[in-house]
Amino acid sequence: MNSLRRLFFDIWYVFDPPWDTNITPPELIEFISKHPPGRALDLGCGTGTNAITLAQHGWEVTGIDFASQAIRVARRKARRAAVNAHFLIQDITQLANLRQPFDLILDIGCFHNLKPRERRDYRGNLDRLLEPGGFFLLYAFCRADPASSGSGIVAEDLEEFSSRLELLWRQDGSERGVRPSAWLLYQKPN
Repeated sequence: MNSLRRLFFDIWYVFDPPWDTNITPPELIEFISKHPPGRALDLGCGTGTNAITLAQHGWEVTGIDFASQAIRVARRKARRAAVNAHFLIQDITQLANLRQPFDLILDIGCFHNLKPRERRDYRGNLDRLLEPGGFFLLYAFCRADPASSGSGIVAEDLEEFSSRLELLWRQDGSERGVRPSAWLLYQKPN
């Protein structure tokens, strides 16, 4: 990821970015209520709200974000919450240093901002890091026209995920009543 984009996000996190609500979404709470704790990886974790929620429910959590300001806040929040969550400043497309597989990989609003090459690298990491039988919980904006610019997942992205993972459920909605979005829960075959 380029340094200008990294700087943009670091500056956003000095203030209150609109996506950082400090509220764990009900879709993640529902997932936690139905699955025993294990190892979780939160990609694009921001200030750690969801990683901390997972840790509070017994999960061993690693959160990754390339915005150093977001990770500083996440570490502070985890200390205040008295939970053990591990946070790394890192590009989510370059995760060679992570070795152990995860039972849950969570992405709330990160994948949909990646460029095509970055999406390919992301999927490679997903293949390598998701435990057989593990879950991938994704929230993303949707983009109907793959040729249009801007963020969002397209049908091709969903086909790529479905070629590797089984889609268990999909819930369509909209971001603040305006932008089409979807929650997707996948499971890696055993």
